Amino acid sequence: MKAAVYREHDKDPKKVVRIEDVEIPTLKPNEVLIKVEASAYNYNDLWGIWGEPIKIPLPHISGSDVAGTVVEVGEDVTKINVGDRVVSHPNLTCRVCYECTSGREYDCSSRLVWGFQTGPLWGGFAQYTHLPEVNVVKLPDNVSFNDAAAISMVGMTAWHMLVTRAKIEPGQTVLIMGGGSGMGIAGIQIAKLFNCDVIATAGNKEKMDKCIELGADHVVNHREEGWHKKVREITNKEGVDIIYEHIGKTVFPQEVGLLKMGGTLVSTGATTGYDSTIDLRYLFFRGINLLGATQGTKAGLEQVIGWVSKGKIKPVIDTILPFSNMVEGHIKMADSQLFGKIVTTPQKL
Repeated sequence: MKAAVYREHDKDPKKVVRIEDVEIPTLKPNEVLIKVEASAYNYNDLWGIWGEPIKIPLPHISGSDVAGTVVEVGEDVTKINVGDRVVSHPNLTCRVCYECTSGREYDCSSRLVWGFQTGPLWGGFAQYTHLPEVNVVKLPDNVSFNDAAAISMVGMTAWHMLVTRAKIEPGQTVLIMGGGSGMGIAGIQIAKLFNCDVIATAGNKEKMDKCIELGADHVVNHREEGWHKKVREITNKEGVDIIYEHIGKTVFPQEVGLLKMGGTLVSTGATTGYDSTIDLRYLFFRGINLLGATQGTKAGLEQVIGWVSKGKIKPVIDTILPFSNMVEGHIKMADSQLFGKIVTTPQKL
């Protein structure tokens, strides 16, 4: 089979990522073999190529978001059948520890992000891949492979942030940072499912306009000085109930100051840096909640796919690339000049 492989780290994906011939995986008894029809990009694919912030197994196949058709099942597989259309749940956990059995698989001490921390040669940028049966979700017939791959990681993570962690309630005011990213697009739509008043941020006018088209009620440019003052004006100086954060250092101090009494900031990333500061007076005088989140549960992914099937969450795809040109997706993602997800189609060379 063909797979996108890199055997060393470099800041320039073009220097190290190559389409190679590798063996089709041999299944363990609890695994399924998937013919990959669509794979979506995530920022962790860049981290893997760079070798930062953590080292990963080499040689490596990246890709954590896969949708395709099951073509073989292991002897212990009972719920998934050959021919099933599925999407990946990339949270590999032990499934037996206290955290896993209490519904907090995202806190498992053995957790690995499939396609990022796994290997060697185990990820979604390949014509075939394998996953444990418990790590795939069946797709309704009306959800395309491209849409499923595009929404799986960001949708599951966004659901976990807003529903599981921040415990979003109807009518709240929610600030979605980076509304033009895959994470932001999912966050806007989930917040609108709960009939919240959504303020989105984006880095240019084109993305700002698209956030409004997605359903955001208001939008500001987080690259402009004083952006947080505009948010406060929109709320009549009352502040916001929930801040959905994944940008990091450049905006974090201002975000904390925007929270209402008892408000919640939930963070899942720090693309502009992690060594931020906050004014601790906001923490104790306002009784705010600062929460972390990473990935989510299989049940959360199933919820998101269900809403996609009903047309209430709509995956947004910026670019679809043939596999022979898939490295261009890494370059485009690093430049951040996109609105929505990038998808590659491994069966189309």
